[in-house]
Amino acid sequence: MKQSLNKSQVERFSRQLVLKNIGAKGQKKILSSKILIVGVGGLGCPAAENLVRAGVGTIGLIDNDIVNLSNIHRQSLFTSKDIKKSKVTVAAKKLKEINPFTKIKTYKSRLNINNIQNIIKDYEVIIDGSDNFKTKFLINDYCIKFKKKLVTGAISKFDGHVFTFDFKNKKTASLKNFYQQNEISDENLNCEFMGVLGTTASIVGTTQANEALKMIMKIGQSLKNQILIIDLLNLNFRKVTFRKK
Repeated sequence: MKQSLNKSQVERFSRQLVLKNIGAKGQKKILSSKILIVGVGGLGCPAAENLVRAGVGTIGLIDNDIVNLSNIHRQSLFTSKDIKKSKVTVAAKKLKEINPFTKIKTYKSRLNINNIQNIIKDYEVIIDGSDNFKTKFLINDYCIKFKKKLVTGAISKFDGHVFTFDFKNKKTASLKNFYQQNEISDENLNCEFMGVLGTTASIVGTTQANEALKMIMKIGQSLKNQILIIDLLNLNFRKVTFRKK
C-alpha cells in the first residue's frame, strides 16, 4: 500500500504540493531523501536551511570548525550568540527548530580520505560547500566511485560557480574535466583574503539546494556537463559546457 502524506505534512508543504511538477509524488521523494552537506559555512548554511524547509528526510552535516565573528555576515544559521560553538551542533539545533521531522546527523570532523567512504555511503546526494580544492577533488573522486549525485559550489567576491553531476551516468563529466589539473591554488576560494559578499554565498548555496531537490525528484533540467557562472556584481548568469575526457 502506498503511504500517503499526513495532515500536518500536507499543510506544511502545501505551497510545494500545488506545483504540478512536484505534487504528492514529488514530496514523498523529498521526504525519503538523504543528503550530505560538506561544510556548514557560507554555502552549507543556506543549502541546509532550504532543504530542511522543503522536507528532506535526512540531512548529514560535516564540519570540524567553530563559529567565528567573521562568519556571521554570510553563514545564515549563526548569530553572535553562537561564537566559539561547534558549527554542526548549532546548525543541527536550528534546523530541527525549522522542521523537527527532518533527521539531522552531525559529524564533528573534517572530511578526509580516512572517513569519506563510511560517511557518504548512506547518502543519495552530496552537496559540496567546502572551501579548498583538495576536499573538492576528494569528494568528486569518491562520488564517481560510488555513483553518487554531487552538487559542487564555489564563491569568491561577487562571483559563484555551481556544478551538478550524476555519476550513475557514465557519460557525466567530472570536476577534474573542468579544471584539468589536480593541484590548484585555493586562493580564489579563500574568503579571508579575496573577500565575499554575503548575498553571493546565499544565492549560490540556495542554487545548490535547488539543484539537489530537482535531482531527487527527477524534474527540470540539470547542469549536466555544464558550469553555471554567476556574476552578481553585473547580474550576469551564464552556462559553459565542458566534456568528459
